[in-house]
Amino acid sequence: MPRPGLRSHPSNLIRLVPAKGAWDALHDNDTPSWGIEPVPDRLRVLSTFDGFLLWANLSVSLLVIVAGAFLVLPISEFGLGMSLPYALAAIAAAAVVGNVLLGLAGLIGADARVPAMVLLRAPLGQRGSFLPTGLNIVQCLGWSVFELIVIATGASALSRQVFGFGGIEFWKILFGVVATVLAFLGPVGFVRRYVRKFAVWVVVASLLYLCWWSLHGQRPIALWHRGGTHAFWPGFDLVLASIVSWTPLAADYTRFSRSRRSGFWGTGLGYFVPTIPLFALGAVIAMSRQISDAPALLTAIAAGGAASVLALLALTVDESDEAFANVYSGAVSLQNLMPRVPQRLLVAGTAAVATVGALVIDLRNYQPFLYLLGSFFVPLFAVLLADWLLAGCRYVREDVFDSPPVRVEMIVAWLAGFGLYQWLYPQGPGWWTRLVANVHPHALPWGGASLPSFAAAFGLAALARLVTRRWPELARA
Repeated sequence: MPRPGLRSHPSNLIRLVPAKGAWDALHDNDTPSWGIEPVPDRLRVLSTFDGFLLWANLSVSLLVIVAGAFLVLPISEFGLGMSLPYALAAIAAAAVVGNVLLGLAGLIGADARVPAMVLLRAPLGQRGSFLPTGLNIVQCLGWSVFELIVIATGASALSRQVFGFGGIEFWKILFGVVATVLAFLGPVGFVRRYVRKFAVWVVVASLLYLCWWSLHGQRPIALWHRGGTHAFWPGFDLVLASIVSWTPLAADYTRFSRSRRSGFWGTGLGYFVPTIPLFALGAVIAMSRQISDAPALLTAIAAGGAASVLALLALTVDESDEAFANVYSGAVSLQNLMPRVPQRLLVAGTAAVATVGALVIDLRNYQPFLYLLGSFFVPLFAVLLADWLLAGCRYVREDVFDSPPVRVEMIVAWLAGFGLYQWLYPQGPGWWTRLVANVHPHALPWGGASLPSFAAAFGLAALARLVTRRWPELARA
């Protein structure tokens, strides 16, 4: 059934018809190049199960395992030195909160049926959406680089163990090409041609084996009682940042969902199920194998015997879906700025930049910048959620495409949330944290930085929405 607001605008229906030549690519519902217009009902084909498979695959990641290791690594620029009980508590709490937010992002995307950065035109305005779009493009490129580095590190450790040849540059280029090919399929084609046909049970078996291997010959009770910090909230913020970093991408995929319900449950539940086990696995491996830095974790797995090699191989191959998602969403985000440029050209360009970045950037020096970007997206989603709720939990086409050029009050609410986050718990590269540290950070013992910044941005955005809605009435009075 057509959505409200479309029937009164016949010209809008014309825009929803693919150009000649695109129809052949879309007739089998693979939607490889659908642009920024709302997705029509005939192309909304992803079921709850399809969404679950997609997001569960995105959650099953070597990057998540590595991030789990950061929680318990010795205190340093990258390690938090947490004890295992506190690390597991932080993982569980952040997984619940983060995946509820991610599910809501998926629901709003399924409701509006437009890409995530185009969706932000509703709360921030047409041109106001350009700022988060630029940040999201940088984020997608950054995570693409990081994913290619992680994949290549795993593949290099495997090939060195089996063949005596690392060739990490070769693997970066190869998987950059793989990510490009997968991105050309689009979300529906990716799920139906790749996710459904990949041996998911092999990945599950690999994870189960690594769980056993991480504890084999160890004393679990001793690991549980091993000393560490009780800094719960920094670990919570770290895990939450890795989950919330997907919220600016969720609508790129759930716009093809059959319903709002499938968008919510497929996204939130799909990403949630693997989250706790994988973060926990990374923490346990780091502690049981006495890992000192992130790359050493993959090397340790590769050196764990034939079964460990096969398990790492399965996870390395499966990691290509994260690279796909970031390359695809980077290209779709660019379309908010350049809607007339062919999506395939943007995909190829994004993948090329990410591959070059992976060849020249060091794994150890890149993650802080990604967390700086992550601190933008917690309050950004709060602004979107507040605006959507006060719009009646429903966005129609006019809300997105007929919004004013800039909604300054909503941008202020977003940046206020970001500023609070950085004041409470500075995140980012060294030059940034040294600059922010001059304001004497005041991390709260009861909420870290994520929850207060989310609450502040949400409250300010809701207030701004209510005031601007009533302003014309007050002016007339």
